Amino acid sequence: MARAARATKIHTIDSPAPLAVSLDDLDRRIIAELQVDGRRPYGSIASQIGLSEAAVRRRVQRLRDQGALEIVAITDPLQFGYHREAMLGVKVSGDVRSAADAIAAIDEAIYVVLTAGSFDLIVEVIAEDDDHLVRIMNDQIRRIDGVVAVETFLYLKLAKQTYSWGNR
Repeated sequence: MARAARATKIHTIDSPAPLAVSLDDLDRRIIAELQVDGRRPYGSIASQIGLSEAAVRRRVQRLRDQGALEIVAITDPLQFGYHREAMLGVKVSGDVRSAADAIAAIDEAIYVVLTAGSFDLIVEVIAEDDDHLVRIMNDQIRRIDGVVAVETFLYLKLAKQTYSWGNR
């Protein structure tokens, strides 16, 4: 898969946590409207919540500038030829941060997080098929220095996926 400009956040493991953003009720209502339709015109949102279009535009821009809000297209991997999704539990010996950074550089790794518990890392991957998944695991992830074990949890059917939690 060719690396293209896309909505991807890669946080360096050692960077400080971002400061919490203060949201008021109007910010939350704007976010809720954008979660229903990220392309909804600001004028339409403004009339729904009782602000001017300019005020909505300023609030959205402030939230974007603060890193609290991104407006992106959400795609269905199945529609793009990725017929295998899996969560991987990865055990690492040595520097977990280095392994996380190396896995995050893999295009098919769409979610990488350091964890406490049985696994050092949880990694979500998308693959074209089972053969592609094997190549990702054997030719990329298992060859990373420090990776000692990978347990695979294949996705059979999606029961829930939500993006509406940020407006509470």
